[in-house]
Amino acid sequence: MNDSRRPKFPKQHFSAEKLLSFSNASPRSSVIIFFAAVILLSMFLSSRLLGLLLKLLSFSNASPRSSVIIFFAAVILLSMFLSSRLLGLLLGLKSNVMSQEPQGQRKQDPDGPMVATCPEYFRWIHEDLKPWAGRGITKSMLEEAQKKAHFRVVVVEGKAYVEAYGKAYQSRDNLTVWGVVQLLRRYPGKLPDLDLMFSCDDRPEIYQKDYSGAEKPSPPPLFRYSGDDATWDIVFPDWSFWGWPEINIKAWESMLKDIKEGNKKMGWMKRQPYAYWKGNPAVAYTRRDLLKCNVTQKQDWSARLYRQNWDKESKAGFKDSNLANQCDYRYKIYIEGKAWSVSEKYILACDSVSLIVRPRYYDFFTRSLIPMKHYWPISSNRKCSSIKFAVHWGNTHSQEAMAIGKAASKLIEEELKMEYIYDYMFHLLNQYSKLLTFKPTVPPNATELLSESLASAAKGSIRKSMMESVVTSPAESGPCALQPPYDPQSLQLLIRSKEDSIKQVEKWERSFFKNNGPIVQ
Repeated sequence: MNDSRRPKFPKQHFSAEKLLSFSNASPRSSVIIFFAAVILLSMFLSSRLLGLLLKLLSFSNASPRSSVIIFFAAVILLSMFLSSRLLGLLLGLKSNVMSQEPQGQRKQDPDGPMVATCPEYFRWIHEDLKPWAGRGITKSMLEEAQKKAHFRVVVVEGKAYVEAYGKAYQSRDNLTVWGVVQLLRRYPGKLPDLDLMFSCDDRPEIYQKDYSGAEKPSPPPLFRYSGDDATWDIVFPDWSFWGWPEINIKAWESMLKDIKEGNKKMGWMKRQPYAYWKGNPAVAYTRRDLLKCNVTQKQDWSARLYRQNWDKESKAGFKDSNLANQCDYRYKIYIEGKAWSVSEKYILACDSVSLIVRPRYYDFFTRSLIPMKHYWPISSNRKCSSIKFAVHWGNTHSQEAMAIGKAASKLIEEELKMEYIYDYMFHLLNQYSKLLTFKPTVPPNATELLSESLASAAKGSIRKSMMESVVTSPAESGPCALQPPYDPQSLQLLIRSKEDSIKQVEKWERSFFKNNGPIVQ
């Protein structure tokens, strides 16, 4: 270590332990340091003990020559004693110091690449699996989940198999299974044996109330794309990370690159100073209610809202639905559909301020979003006035607003990279497999999953999505290091701090309209 960086200690607190702990000395160097310390100590003791021994010998009948011999014999014996004690102490200290790992880092192969710590949202894996942490997952629990599943995935000895129970909407099942196969290609032979059930429907279905209580059955483990606070579905990355061919959305890696390029075309201050939303209002009442906030001749809630007609877009070649070209407004609205919506990650990536209408559902990463850091919260009961105030605040606090937009896009670009999607899948499935109380076996009606067979069976745009998202070679390093679970106090503090931020925004909003009166333009 460079001397300029070495911690300084007052002389009275300096010790051999601190010397070794702050040096990069090899074990051989430690031995040299030890013997130097012994010699110095012996010299120090010689000056002290010589006077003491001679005084003692002056009272005896020993000759001066005998006194000197006795003195040096005592020094040699003392040095030998100190050697046996200090050698073990100092080398033991050095061994402990060299073997310790810095906190928050994984023990690392000196010749291998550095292993990063997983993003914060990975810690929710522990929470999602907590319902089975104390009891494990039995074969009967898994079979109960089959009633709501579209397919079953089994991994045995590094090979994946699928058993289909029903066709999911569009290509959700095809691309989700494709994603699992790509995970195995990225980390060949690393995934343990496992057996799981998967539903591709929007809304979670494993309601906590049905399985809470001493006499209630154990909850069936069911994977899907979203969850909420009333259910125990296990959330998993959605199919669109490998593309959504039916509406011309590319695989995530390509799509994110296009959005980043789109962000560069127009800076935040040059964008339209309004809140933008484009989507299908037919899927949910809350979206139809949002359309009431659109601009009219009588009022302007600072929102520009557009209906998305996918049939019409498909016939027109999706010219007006390119997500990379929809980042030209300062604010973009996210609102749920039937449940959570895949649109959220595209909105957050846009550098615009994300106005998130208070959601009920979450996916695997959105629980890490912090109000006023990554997005501006919008009231679900007062959408129009809440949007109006958000736009007013942002336009009058441009630096703060730009910082919120940048924080969200940075999170998406850095923590939602495709490598982390695979790492999340790996850790989730790895932790899940540890809960199984039975040995997974290949079902009689299952078929092996291979990239080549899946791609050859797919047609048109689905096949194109698969080829665009195929993993071409194994990862050069292992998955990121999974952080430990939240302790209950930290988790409650995190949840409470989010709620406090939302309440603060609501307080500002009430104060604004109280001082300015109802705004009708």
